[in-house]
Amino acid sequence: MYIKLVAINGRFTHSCLALFHLRNELEAHCKILSTEIVQKTIRDPAYEVLLDLSRGQPDAIFISAAVWNSSFVQELLVDLHSLVPGCHLVVGGPQAEVIGRNLTAGICTVVRGAIEAVGEHFYRDLEDRALLPHYGRSFFHLTRKKERFVSPYKKEDFETHLKNRNVYYESSRGCPFSCSYCLSSTENGTVHKDLAQVRDELDLILANETRVLRFVDRTFNDHPERALAIWKLVLSYDCKTLFHFEVAPDRISEEMFDFLATVPPGRFQFEIGIQSTNEPTLAAIKRRIDPEVAHKTVSRLAVLDNIHLHADLILGLPYETRESFLRSFDDIFAMAPHYIQMGVLKLLPDTELSNCAEEYGYRACNQPPYTVMASQWLDPESLQNLYWFSECVEKFCNNRYFPSLWRYIRNSEAAGSNFFMGLLEVARQGRLFEMAATQEFLCRLLMEFIQSRADRDLVQELIIYDWLRCGLRKLPSCLVQDGVEERGLKEALYLQLPSEIVGLYSQNGRNRFFKQGVFYKFSGPTLRELGYCDEKSTCLVFLPERENSLMRCQELVLLPF
Repeated sequence: MYIKLVAINGRFTHSCLALFHLRNELEAHCKILSTEIVQKTIRDPAYEVLLDLSRGQPDAIFISAAVWNSSFVQELLVDLHSLVPGCHLVVGGPQAEVIGRNLTAGICTVVRGAIEAVGEHFYRDLEDRALLPHYGRSFFHLTRKKERFVSPYKKEDFETHLKNRNVYYESSRGCPFSCSYCLSSTENGTVHKDLAQVRDELDLILANETRVLRFVDRTFNDHPERALAIWKLVLSYDCKTLFHFEVAPDRISEEMFDFLATVPPGRFQFEIGIQSTNEPTLAAIKRRIDPEVAHKTVSRLAVLDNIHLHADLILGLPYETRESFLRSFDDIFAMAPHYIQMGVLKLLPDTELSNCAEEYGYRACNQPPYTVMASQWLDPESLQNLYWFSECVEKFCNNRYFPSLWRYIRNSEAAGSNFFMGLLEVARQGRLFEMAATQEFLCRLLMEFIQSRADRDLVQELIIYDWLRCGLRKLPSCLVQDGVEERGLKEALYLQLPSEIVGLYSQNGRNRFFKQGVFYKFSGPTLRELGYCDEKSTCLVFLPERENSLMRCQELVLLPF
């Protein structure tokens, strides 16, 4: 029996963990079997995907369906049923049951839950070519969960299916939370692998120059001591892998903080699900989190500046008004994460929140990903305005372009949302959302926005500082200040500075230093804002080397002038 196992990923660098579990279960239960793993992307032409999957006349095709790819998968199943009518089509994943309800009976078989829990009769029916419409049950109903819960990867996978891709790994399955908007809330329970098993499985994964390893544990640090042990374990490997974890901000101990302070820059990335800081909202979605603890935790991690921090905020949750959403944004902005991921609520079928849709006055898109358009607390116009506010933050804030500017806004303004709301109007007039958001274009919009501010000169210099820290040598026209001429400054410094400065340049390397460096004279207020407390006005030189830091900014030196 020839079976194709198919994933429609978000991009080429992604991979699909479920396919490897599926392959191993099929090989373990079916006597005569040949499997082929096929990973496509949502951006691939549907017709080409159709032709590739039908090639070779497979006996069965298994497809993994998530919310974000379900429309693609659903159309693909209909076309495959027409093109290869004798082929058994099987769909699994979080959106499988919805697809099964949408399609005409007989097109596909739906597998609910994890493949490890599907039952022996499924494999017998598959071999007999007599599949029923539905199979499956919850993984947590199994009596021997730990025995069945193993890494699905083989050594050869890393030279084929996983080459140049992110690798996804579970050290635990299930979620201790029961958020009403999340599909994880439909299953109760968690199971954790023993640390010895985790080590054995990571030995294989990290022996293969894995670039990014994403732990897909829904709450990685639900057991803090265990999480700390795994953090120590992954850093013991001689590799340059980036490790991604989803963490709860209220489950990080002092011992964990002490360890995290020692993590080399750029090795860890945390996704921190805050969602809202509005108490009635948190109660309605059953999100047990203390906003004050979250604030302290994320702020402490941000000060370390060695772990890339993503903080999640959801627009459209119950009891979230325009005012409370902006307060939630202000709270998270003040924590100083590197990335504020703001998404609109998705009213997913079969979740507790979807059953309250009428009560809460929700209007949502009819097709995946079921994005909310209005609620009892947000009329369509208000929600749309907040959506574009979120997109404005995405364009300006979620990059490494302006870190010094955002630090200043956090420290000088009571509500960061006021700054971004004002910037949004300029961005709309400048057609930002219709054009490429280049760094130069963003600088031009910022300069237009700050013209009437009393601190205009200081803000402009902070933007200039951030531009040069990014490694860009020439300022765009919108940032060139009257009376500041880099060439004249460099010539004056060339005449004034000694023939060598220990630790900066030698006599033989002096000309190269002046040729490669970028020089700029900043005002006293700007230097003090940047942390040069005693300086009135002096020059910074931006060197060609990059710092060994999270953002990999250009190294710089303060010069007396």
